[in-house]
Amino acid sequence: MAYWQDKIAIVTGASAGLGWALCCELARQKARVVLAARDAERLEYCREELIRQHPTDVLAISTDVTKDDQVARLVDETRSRFGRLDALVNCAGRSARGALRSTSAADCAELMELNFYGLVRCTQAALPLLLDARGHVINIGSLASKTAAPHLGAYAASKFAVAAYSQQLRLELADLGLHVLLVCPGPLKRKDAGARYDVQAAGLPDTAREPGGGVKLRGIDPVLLAGKILKAAEARRPELIVPGRARWLFAIAQLWPSWGDSILRRMTS
Repeated sequence: MAYWQDKIAIVTGASAGLGWALCCELARQKARVVLAARDAERLEYCREELIRQHPTDVLAISTDVTKDDQVARLVDETRSRFGRLDALVNCAGRSARGALRSTSAADCAELMELNFYGLVRCTQAALPLLLDARGHVINIGSLASKTAAPHLGAYAASKFAVAAYSQQLRLELADLGLHVLLVCPGPLKRKDAGARYDVQAAGLPDTAREPGGGVKLRGIDPVLLAGKILKAAEARRPELIVPGRARWLFAIAQLWPSWGDSILRRMTS
């Protein structure tokens, strides 16, 4: 029997991108999936499409992860329907562009609310069920969780927080059976790549419009990445960094920050 067969998984940010790819891969491996995203109409379409592609038990719950009551309802309805929870995939979030000197505290707070505090809300609400199941928390970070490229506004700071939170969860709860996986991917392949940040990047160098803030990386297929994530979770790995060669930059930046900055400037110019 496949590892994920009959497992119960909540995926936030489930209606598009990597979140949707993870839902499809979980369903393909015969998991029972709870889709969570804000747009109720889009979410219902995704639920029907998922059942059509991979007949399985699917629950769709319209959820804004910035709202305590909606997150609580997400976990309560999952418990009522399935009685347990084996995995929480924190995928809801968004990127940004902007010069840091013009990024206000309010701008930072808005992005932190979605990218970090939303993840914390979902994790806190789901922890009792996950600890009972000796289950998985899968946090979708970014290469920006490890090193900050220029002109990402508050995005890198919000994703650094995800990395720190994930590490602390591992250190505090691994002995109780919780597995925590931090995923740090580069830019994903998207139809709107290259034009997505035109408005935010006005007045910034052209590289700010590019995926990854101009770091010269090939876009990652979200379907292939979803498969890698589930394999890493099954192996209870602490981190998954894609592409793996980015580890060299992270190591250099930790040991020799000036050298790391120099490499990043060259990669984003």
